Amino acid sequence: DDVAGLDAAKSALKEAVVYPFLRPDLFMGLREPARGMLLFGPPGTGKTMLARAVATESRSTFFSISASSLTSKYLGESEKLVRALFALAKSLAPSIIFVDEIDSLLSSRAGAGEHEATRRIKTEFLIQWSDLQRAAAGREQTDKEKDAGDPTRVLVLAATNMPWLIDDAARRRFVRRQYIPLPESDTRAVQLANLLGHQKHVLNVDDIQRLVAITEGFSGSDITALAKDAAMGPLRSLGEALLHMPMDQIRPIQFEDFVASLVNIRPSVSQQGLMEYEAWAKEFGERGG
Repeated sequence: DDVAGLDAAKSALKEAVVYPFLRPDLFMGLREPARGMLLFGPPGTGKTMLARAVATESRSTFFSISASSLTSKYLGESEKLVRALFALAKSLAPSIIFVDEIDSLLSSRAGAGEHEATRRIKTEFLIQWSDLQRAAAGREQTDKEKDAGDPTRVLVLAATNMPWLIDDAARRRFVRRQYIPLPESDTRAVQLANLLGHQKHVLNVDDIQRLVAITEGFSGSDITALAKDAAMGPLRSLGEALLHMPMDQIRPIQFEDFVASLVNIRPSVSQQGLMEYEAWAKEFGERGG
């Protein structure tokens, strides 16, 4: 609930992660949840925040990794790190392996100039991930595998701003691919109200609606940056006098402060970029806004 909007994405995450982790007895057979879920969309839309919120809601162990954390300069060490990650995730199940900027780890292997070490890391990651899926498909586990942990309660959750760069084999393993779009008008209104909630301001409901209208195309992080810059307006107007001014005499934030801040704070996502996300979502994903 701390993440504004994105009701469809929240519902999908609850269905794919939270409920199966909390009630595994209900999610068996055809209801067995996917072992991979991808959150994709423009930067600054709350993908990483959603992933962390899901881990808390599902009471699971959360592993947050990146390509650099699995890379070693020693031959063969990177593959060992990948195997150790999945082994630890199984032993501490239920657990979520979250990979931010997954495109940097599992980009397409078709490139002729790709380094052999990078290719080996990708291959090992995909092999370990496949083992989770085989366990989820109902393959009988050996006693040794049972002692190593529960692979049926491990999920690979990833986020990316560039889903089209992900390797085809990795994309196939992400059975659920959730598009996290730019915030709609209702979500922007909620976010602005939350940001101003603990601040001294004189904006009324009509002012908030005007701000909602002029922030069309802004991401969640863009709106936060705009509000932060606008909050500096009362201090900027004081100049050097702010060093001696009592806090209770500093004027409240006004609508005009936001208008002034719009000169410097602009949307970080272009219309061309949005069209690319929409096209990829239409072909491969499901909408989460």
